[in-house]
Amino acid sequence: MDMSTPPAQTDVATTGIIVVDHGSRREESNAMLLQVVEAYRQQTQWQIVEPAHMEIAEPLIPTAFDRCVERGAKRVVVMPYFLLPGKHWHEDIPAITAEAAAKHPGIEYLVTAPLGLSSLIHQVIDNRIGECMECVEGQIPECDLCKGTGRCLNWQQA
Repeated sequence: MDMSTPPAQTDVATTGIIVVDHGSRREESNAMLLQVVEAYRQQTQWQIVEPAHMEIAEPLIPTAFDRCVERGAKRVVVMPYFLLPGKHWHEDIPAITAEAAAKHPGIEYLVTAPLGLSSLIHQVIDNRIGECMECVEGQIPECDLCKGTGRCLNWQQA
């Protein structure tokens, strides 16, 4: 499926999307989720897209769910921005989402699979490896993720 085209029979004006990560004490990490969500919002047809953290930082899932409903969502899709289906995906995010949805009778919701199950993840892995190797070879500058850490500037030795 083309990422800019929602599934058939889906009303992009009344379907809210919440992209949720774990949440961090590092403000830089939390800010990256906002960048991811803004880039996603600009590249898709979804009209209601909100960021959320599962815990630690705002906005939390209930806040994002409320915002979706306030903006006209009749159904909400919660996309865990996680690689693999661990406890947070199996238990925590569904429980938090169900509690948030309970305040909005009649609103449908879905918690999707995490990223690691996508057939496109292999391309993402290859892209990241290539970028880091180009950086360590001095062909490109550090990416925003590594900027200032020195992690991709030199090959490490044992």
